[in-house]
Amino acid sequence: MDFTTTAFPISVSWITHNIALAALSLTLVYAVSRATYNLFLSPLSSIPGPWFAAVSNFWITTHVLRLQQCKTNHRLFEKYGPVVRIGPNKSTKFDKSTFYKSLLTNENDHAMTTLDHAGHVTRRKGYAPHYIPLNLALFQPEAHDYTLELVSALEHVGGKHSLDCLALFRHYMVDIIIASSHGYRQGALSKWIAGVEDSMATAIADFPKRGIIRSAVPTWVWDLICRIPNNRWRQMCDSDMIMGEFVGARVYEMRAQLNAGKLGESEKIPMLRRLLQYRYSPEQAMPDHDIISEMMGHMIAGSDTTSNSLSYFFWELSRRQDIMTKLQAELDQAMPDPRAIPDIALLQKLPYLNAFVKEGLRLYSAAPSPLERTVPSSTSKNGAINEAFDLMGYALPPGTVVATQGWSMHRDASVFPSPKTFLPERWLERPGNAEHLFKMAQYLMPFGTGSRVCGGQNLAQMMLRISVATVARNFDVVAPPETNERSMEIKDSFVIFPASMECKLIFVPRAQ
Repeated sequence: MDFTTTAFPISVSWITHNIALAALSLTLVYAVSRATYNLFLSPLSSIPGPWFAAVSNFWITTHVLRLQQCKTNHRLFEKYGPVVRIGPNKSTKFDKSTFYKSLLTNENDHAMTTLDHAGHVTRRKGYAPHYIPLNLALFQPEAHDYTLELVSALEHVGGKHSLDCLALFRHYMVDIIIASSHGYRQGALSKWIAGVEDSMATAIADFPKRGIIRSAVPTWVWDLICRIPNNRWRQMCDSDMIMGEFVGARVYEMRAQLNAGKLGESEKIPMLRRLLQYRYSPEQAMPDHDIISEMMGHMIAGSDTTSNSLSYFFWELSRRQDIMTKLQAELDQAMPDPRAIPDIALLQKLPYLNAFVKEGLRLYSAAPSPLERTVPSSTSKNGAINEAFDLMGYALPPGTVVATQGWSMHRDASVFPSPKTFLPERWLERPGNAEHLFKMAQYLMPFGTGSRVCGGQNLAQMMLRISVATVARNFDVVAPPETNERSMEIKDSFVIFPASMECKLIFVPRAQ
């Protein structure tokens, strides 16, 4: 019998086309199903907010990349109330969310990026003694030296032209942070005055931008970004490495001095030395990679933040002669010799100076962004184990990312009447306002709140008072035409900065 085989040719392109079509269909079905679940079936579906935010993180991510997250969230609070859903899974010792991993230093954790509470406590014990007020007071000579160097630089310019305060105060704070934490004189301010770039100050300024981009794009996109053949762009991508090399050198240098017995007993101990002698347990010393990451984290957190706030503080003084007059009148009495900086204990007793600093931190706190936390797998209440956390009547399942935003807390009109107005007088004590002052203090969270509050807030508070008092005592501040509401519009990438990326001001020496 003769068998004949008949061939039925199948086009490869037809198969490929149909596979692609099936994949696309499955993707669409998944997307629609996921959106339906997020909108109507999710445990968070009852939380108010725009429907498109509930469907995907894409909407809020676009506002993050446009540097408008704080303002966008605040508009949602004004429209929907105190609890708002801004993403499919976003709406108290909760662990931090994974967002903070974008702020790793030296590709390693430090206190700020340690997500779990227990791990953070272990790290915090190593550096916390450095930031107590009595210890920081020992580093006032270094703070005064650099502040007087700042005054001398401004006197040399003599009000003849404007200076970019973002850069000026960043280099100033880099010197102070490194002097107090490393016991090392960097000379960043003197380099900047001489027109020489300080790589450390530049790296610190670049790091927050690096972090926000890393948090908003996939890893493979970040890797491609860092291959862009542009020197300035590569410098931003390498900011972590630049700081790591500097701190690593200081770690090995100080360890060598300790081992050689060259560092004797001293009442004034830099934070680096504390960490070199700190032990996680009797059996385990703090390893070098953790020390390097921790020191980097404190340089970043302490330098660019304080300098940005200071820039806005002095911009306010440039356009509010009424405030400058009151502040200078108080400082003239407290500082009869304008070059003799009082002890911080005295500055903390000056009513108007402290009211000015509080109001400045209310409107211009350097990091007013959402502080994300994750609802734990279970919470205990009255001895019972609950799978959901009750947030103002809304049941949040484990894994939900929650956040409190300082920007909105500081602009609550029920607590701060005329919230957009810079008004130091609201903080002054008057008969019958003690209760309201207490309430305002509860809503003021420029350094965060709770167990994860900024460890360096005491140093920041000290330097804000020293620098504002000394500069305002010695200079009048004038804004040139290019520094205005538009150029100083606040943008945020975790920390705030002006839209123009600069804050040019003129410091005119006062007639003494």
